[in-house]
Amino acid sequence: MVKGKFSQSVPASNLTRRGFLISMTSAGVAFGFPKTSNAAMNPAAADGVPITAVGDTFEPTIWYWVDTEGQVNVNIIRAEMGQHVGTAIARILADELDVAWENVHITLVDTAAKWGTMVTGGSWSVWQSWSIYRQAGAAGRVAFIDAAATKWGIDAADCTASNGTVTGGGNTITYGELVSEGLSRTFTADELKALPLKPHSELNLVGKDVKALDIATKTNGEAIYGLDAKVDGMVYGVPLLPPTRIGSSVVSIDDSEAQSVNGYQQTLQLEDPSGTVPGWVVVIGTTLMAAKWASEKIVVEWNVGETATVSEADIQQRSRALIADETAGSILDTGNTDTAPVFASAADMLEAEYTTATVLHFQLEPVNATAFQNEDGVWVIDTGNQWQSLCLPWLQKALNVDAGQVVMRTYLLGGGFGRRLNGDYTVPAALASKALGGKPVKLVLFREDDAKFDSPRSPSVQKLRMAFDADKKVIGMEQSAAAGWPTQVMIPAFMPKGTNGEPYDPFAISGADHWYTVGAQKVRALSNDLANKTFRPGWLRSVGPGWTNFALESFMDEAANKLGVDPVTFRLDHLIAEGRNAGSVPNAVGGASRQANVLKRVAELSDYKNADLPDDTGIGFATTFGQERDMPTWTATAVQLHVDRETGEVDVQKVWLVIDCGTVVDPGGAMAQGEGACLWGISMALYEGTEIENSNVRDRNLNTYTPLRMIDTPDLNIEFVDSTEAPTGMGEPGVTPMGPAIANAIFNAVGVRMRHLPIKPEAVLAALEPSADN
Repeated sequence: MVKGKFSQSVPASNLTRRGFLISMTSAGVAFGFPKTSNAAMNPAAADGVPITAVGDTFEPTIWYWVDTEGQVNVNIIRAEMGQHVGTAIARILADELDVAWENVHITLVDTAAKWGTMVTGGSWSVWQSWSIYRQAGAAGRVAFIDAAATKWGIDAADCTASNGTVTGGGNTITYGELVSEGLSRTFTADELKALPLKPHSELNLVGKDVKALDIATKTNGEAIYGLDAKVDGMVYGVPLLPPTRIGSSVVSIDDSEAQSVNGYQQTLQLEDPSGTVPGWVVVIGTTLMAAKWASEKIVVEWNVGETATVSEADIQQRSRALIADETAGSILDTGNTDTAPVFASAADMLEAEYTTATVLHFQLEPVNATAFQNEDGVWVIDTGNQWQSLCLPWLQKALNVDAGQVVMRTYLLGGGFGRRLNGDYTVPAALASKALGGKPVKLVLFREDDAKFDSPRSPSVQKLRMAFDADKKVIGMEQSAAAGWPTQVMIPAFMPKGTNGEPYDPFAISGADHWYTVGAQKVRALSNDLANKTFRPGWLRSVGPGWTNFALESFMDEAANKLGVDPVTFRLDHLIAEGRNAGSVPNAVGGASRQANVLKRVAELSDYKNADLPDDTGIGFATTFGQERDMPTWTATAVQLHVDRETGEVDVQKVWLVIDCGTVVDPGGAMAQGEGACLWGISMALYEGTEIENSNVRDRNLNTYTPLRMIDTPDLNIEFVDSTEAPTGMGEPGVTPMGPAIANAIFNAVGVRMRHLPIKPEAVLAALEPSADN
């Protein structure tokens, strides 16, 4: 087992924020920027410039090269936002190639067409890279061995490779030396798939602790983020956002008062053929603050869109109406979806509604982009982004140029969490630059506008039903979920169709198609058209499973309580690895049995049956499969908490989390992802949440939007299952069980059911009232 613990009791550093800034300044730290001619970044370099090859290079695939010094440069198409994704992927390749880690470098590449689809989300990065980069590394190893064997006139089977050196027949030669002799070889796709891969027992980097390749610049202040981008001659832009995200248009602009601001240049009314930022106005200044101060003196009159008065309650009522219409929505393929007969004949049934509030991303670095047209007429966009392949068509349409006329250059992200999957913020920067004849414009959204312009997680409503026979056996289950659909709004071609032919957004329903055996099962996904018209729903860390599992795992607890069965036992009884729940290769081997295993393990760790807990303290459970059925990360958690009956405050004291993500490629990175996801889940369960008021989010800064604070973090005990199965996702699964486990623990502590996230103290107090219907 890979184990770790994060505890509130760990001593904090004595260095204050002020002391930190002073020490950084006295150390002479300076921010560097990549040259405008560079289209890629080395995050380990202070200036971001990629490593230069020495002499010739050998490139068996597009994913890396080896030079005459034995340096290995690995090309990474994924966005780096603190998860060390480049380190994880590079070690996969380096392990198969068999080179020393100190000779490995990474380059975060630009948006050249040869890289294919560029997206970093859904916890897909390592999962999607595992086979590709292993094959690429094996290709190099085989090529070097074959070249050495030919040089020595011996059989390749008599040669071995290790640490960048080939040995055989009493001879040795380095990879660099072979490259200098003019090594050249390529592999077809079929040849790559047929290459021999190392057994897990011979992997020396995967699953081991190695130094992250981008850690130095991140800790000494030299890392280059989108906000650090700098181009000679650039001006700064600050937007004035319209009253509604959709449908607003400018009537008039009065900048007379802004003329007195030193550094103010002009105000641009954007015309956007892509429809991404209708009604936008951008204020231009010689400095960022000149643009900001001028923006506060400019008066804009808008025509507003049709959703100007829409509230969160309106959106939720629309969801309830959609759920009530049995003909609406898309039905997922869960085997037998005809639940009507079992509910008609049921001896008993259970029904409940669960809701979640609008949730913001609130990443540390506000969204920003720098845009200009270079000497070749190509539009260059400098920014941190998670889904470049989604943004490029919007930029091309907005600028009215063909494919290939826009390039996005890679920068580090100061937090993404799904916000930067939607690269809408790149469009106004490009349009502002175009309005100025291609002059470089750096567009920055200050915090309040960043929150207002966010693509938040939509509020949701879910209705669940379960049918029982006379022997209290579960014979049928239904889950209907309604919310705004980000995929429908931004890339509808990504939506599959349900059994009734209706498309659905998998990122707004995954998790409901669970691995429990419950007889007939109907899962219905419904798009809230009012939400889609009011704001731009977004993908937020753990996407649909962050709220579908809140309902599912809370409901499983309610079902166990109704039947008088231990909630862990009830779940285990229904995690049966048969039929559609048996699992499949290569990603879901073992199926429901692996979910049962993590649940058993977390029950052992918490020792909940023998726990001697104080009054108003309880332990709650939840188990999920992370993201999607074809890429399950089996997850189970137990949460111990205390409820203050006088204030309604919930104090999460301990968390046990067991994760089976197959092969753990990067133990340190996986632990960090597990910790961060767990804490984010707690934050959304108890602290985070806003509401839509008059078409916009109510809370736009940290004075009223209050995520989990460090003082409120519990003891975390995280354990990974030893496995040689294919690696699956790690960025998001830890989020998914936290909300329901907390809700279930509250019930075990004080006997009330909380069916809305976030669970605020006032809601707990209301539920504790004797007359409350729970």
